[in-house]
Amino acid sequence: MLTRKDLEVARLGDCPYDSPLKLSTEPGDGLPDYVADDACIPYQVSNVSEQQKNNLFFERAGPRAKLFFPPRMATAAIVTCGGLSPGLNNVIQSIYFELFHRYGIKRILGVRYGLAGFDPDNGEPPVEMTPDYVDGIQKFGGSVLGSSRGKVEPEVIVDSLEEWGVDMLFSIGGDGTLRGTHEIARLALERGLKIAVIGVPKTIDNDILYVYKTFGFETAVDEAARVLSCAHNEALGAPNGVGLVKLMGRDSGFIACFATLASMVVNFTLIPEVPFDLEGENGLLTMLRDRLKKRGHAVIVVAEGAGLDHCEGDMEYDESGNIKYSTMSKDIGVFLRDKIKDWFTEKGEKINLKYIDPSYIIRSVPANSGDALFCNDLGRAAVHAATSGRTDMVVGLWHNVQTHVPLATVTRGKKKVGTDSMLWLAVAEATGQPVRFRKHGGNC
Repeated sequence: MLTRKDLEVARLGDCPYDSPLKLSTEPGDGLPDYVADDACIPYQVSNVSEQQKNNLFFERAGPRAKLFFPPRMATAAIVTCGGLSPGLNNVIQSIYFELFHRYGIKRILGVRYGLAGFDPDNGEPPVEMTPDYVDGIQKFGGSVLGSSRGKVEPEVIVDSLEEWGVDMLFSIGGDGTLRGTHEIARLALERGLKIAVIGVPKTIDNDILYVYKTFGFETAVDEAARVLSCAHNEALGAPNGVGLVKLMGRDSGFIACFATLASMVVNFTLIPEVPFDLEGENGLLTMLRDRLKKRGHAVIVVAEGAGLDHCEGDMEYDESGNIKYSTMSKDIGVFLRDKIKDWFTEKGEKINLKYIDPSYIIRSVPANSGDALFCNDLGRAAVHAATSGRTDMVVGLWHNVQTHVPLATVTRGKKKVGTDSMLWLAVAEATGQPVRFRKHGGNC
């Protein structure tokens, strides 16, 4: 259970410098306001226990009137890590513009190819970023700085930050990146270095704890929904047509759920949080057969981390320690494709199955308008937090308000689809599938 201490954001010290933003401190005077240092957002607004009601608040993000770093004198660095996500370039551009144009900070370094760019043995020095360097980058997918997976020792990273004279580090990435960012922040504090280390939550999986939405997720859902519509067209175009789509999402089923609801063409949604049987009364194959008899077509979406208990073979991991779901022994999409075909063949029934795996396509596209707006907000909020001396934290969204959350708290685990949530109920109602796929037992 969360405590007040879990939501306390670390600070580097007192803030003696006036902000150059020239905002107002008087609400209602018709001018944009600074955010008060003690402004906060409640953790819960419904079903609130007395303890939660009295104690649990997120610190509110936004510009502060007093700064820790003297304006125009600081040096900042930006790094993007892990897999690609729509909006990376938007965040980079937003951070740069806020630092350069609003706070007057001119020395801004772009770290190349993720954490590997901090390692002098890799031979990739940081880029001295300029307005021309970031001009127009928001139109493109990927990261203008490049990215990579794999661990670099925090000591090496902090050594480089100290050598480069960096006062603020903006680390853009998912749960693995944020764990590494937490280690960097803690080591810098232990060394007595005044470096603000701020995380920006990037992942199409939307699996960061205590952050309602991560950037890139909305665009990935858009792309995934288009794929599901294509799968529906394929299924309709043949007798007993089945469209089977595997989507990314690792250990959380958010993309599969939201794409299901956005497209409204799916009949079965399989996610890691809900185990499923293949045969029996509530088994997938049995229900698929019933669906084909009634309607003559069906669409199935499976999240890459779903149903691994049905797949043989040992787990394989990438350089960041994430399970590699695309290996043949643990590829649930390929497994279901072959299993469905074989099962119907054994019963002497013909189906027309089309298997679609959009894989990296849904994450390498430019951000849509919603994500672009969100990315810009996150970038500015990250700069406001850093200039005011916050550190070891991530900028998030809660109750549609931007927040500060300690990295130690968001990296405790991964956010999952609640099987007792309104989201999962909405998926079941939209597809017509049962909320449980197992007759007995199962984590539902």
